[in-house]
Amino acid sequence: MTQKRNILCIGAGYVGGPTMAVIAHKCPQYRVTVVDVNARRIGQWNSERLPIYEPGLDDLIRATRGKNLFFSTDIAGGIRDNDIIFVSVNTPTKSYGEGAGMAADLQFWEATARQILQYAESPKIVVEKSTLPVKTALALERILGNGGHEVRFDVLSNPEFMAEGSAIRDLEEPDRVLIGSRGTPGGLAARQTLVDLYAHWVPREKIVTSNIWSSELSKLVSNAFLAQRISSINAVSALCEATEADVSEVARAVGMDSRVGPKFLNASVGFGGSCFKKDILNLVYLCRRYGLEEVADYWEGVVRINNYQLARFTRTMLRAMFNTLTGKKICLLGFAFKANTGDTRESPAIYIARNLLAERAVVVVSDPQALANAAADLKDADGQVSFVADPYEATAGCHAVAVMTEWDLYRELDFERIFETMLKPAFIFDGRNVLDHRRCFEIGFNVYPIGKPPLTHFS
Repeated sequence: MTQKRNILCIGAGYVGGPTMAVIAHKCPQYRVTVVDVNARRIGQWNSERLPIYEPGLDDLIRATRGKNLFFSTDIAGGIRDNDIIFVSVNTPTKSYGEGAGMAADLQFWEATARQILQYAESPKIVVEKSTLPVKTALALERILGNGGHEVRFDVLSNPEFMAEGSAIRDLEEPDRVLIGSRGTPGGLAARQTLVDLYAHWVPREKIVTSNIWSSELSKLVSNAFLAQRISSINAVSALCEATEADVSEVARAVGMDSRVGPKFLNASVGFGGSCFKKDILNLVYLCRRYGLEEVADYWEGVVRINNYQLARFTRTMLRAMFNTLTGKKICLLGFAFKANTGDTRESPAIYIARNLLAERAVVVVSDPQALANAAADLKDADGQVSFVADPYEATAGCHAVAVMTEWDLYRELDFERIFETMLKPAFIFDGRNVLDHRRCFEIGFNVYPIGKPPLTHFS
C-alpha cells in the first residue's frame, strides 16, 4: 500500500493550481496544499470565481477544495508540514543585466529555495515544476545543502507538458509524465515516490524516468520543437500568399506524411503564451553561453519568423485598407493567446493592437474570457481602445474585423448581421483561418485569410 503523503505546491498560477487540483482529485488519500505570496490570488482560489479560466477546472475545485485540497498564504507552515514540495513559481525572461531579454529570471525560484531551507524541519522531496534552464537543479541542491542542519533534501525535475485551454485533459490523460533524478540511492528512491504518486491514474508505460539534466532540457526542447512547427507553416503561409497556393491544402498534404504528422500545422497570425518565446530565448541563451553560436542562431530564427508573421499581418491590413488606418475603427475578435483560456501573455493580439494604435487606428477588443487581462495589457493606450464583451456590439460601426483567437463562438456568429452594422467596404482579416471565407465574401466582406488568396470585391 502506498504511504500517505502530504503535498505542497509553492505557486498558485496556471501550472500549480490545475496540477494540484488533478492530483487531489485522483489521490483522495493525499492532502494537497497550494500556497502563494499573493493573498488576492489565494482568495480567488478560495472563492466561486477562480483566478484562471480552464475548462473543467471549476468542477475539480468544487469536488476537492476543503476536503483534501487547500489554498493558503502560510508558506512557512506549508514547508514544515508537507513531505513533497512542488516548486511552481514564475520564471519570466530577465529584463535587466546579463542575459536581459533572453535568460530566465530565477530570483523568485531562488527565494523559494531559501524559504524551503529556512523552514524545513524534516526530510523533503523538492520537485521542480517550473520551466527552468538545464543545470538549475544543481544550484537548488547547493542552496539546500548549505543549511548547517541535518534535514535531507532530494531534488527532482518534473516539468509540465500541459497546454492552456486543455490543461485538465492533458493532466488527466497525459502523453507522458517525465521525472528526472540523480542516480544516487536517495535520488532514485525519491523518484520512485513520485512515480507511485502519478501511477494512481497514469499508465506506468507513460511515466518516463531520466537523469535530472535530461528532464530539465526536455521541457525547453519540447516547446522549441512545437514553436518551430508553427513558425515553419507560417513561413510557408507567406509563400502561399505570394504564389496563390492555399496553406491549408499544403498543410493537409504535408501532414498526411506519417513522418511529419498533422499537428501544429495550422497557419496563423503567430504563436503566443507564456512558454514558447520565453523557452526558445532561454534555449538560445544557453547555447550561446556554451559557445554553440550556430545552434543558437538556428533557434533564434524561430522567434524571428514569429515576429515577421505579426508584422506581416499588420502590413496586410494597412495595404488592403488603402494604405492608411488613421481614424479607422478595427475590432479584434479575441485577445487571449489561444481559445479556452483567459491568458494573454505574449498574445499576438497585444502586438497587433499596438501596431494598429501606432497607425492611429481606433481599436475595439472583444473576448469571452480575457477582457480584464486585455485592459491591463493596453492600459497605456490613452483612450484609443475600448473593451466590449458582446461581439455584435463590438463590431458595430467598424471598418474591419480581425480574428485573433480561435474561439468556437466566432465560427458561429451571424456575419450577415455584423456586415449590416459595419462601415463599407467592410473587411475581415482572419488571423486563425477559422471562418467560412467564401460565405463571408458572398455576404459582402473583403476577406483576407492567412496563407490563402484574398477574396475581394475590388477589380
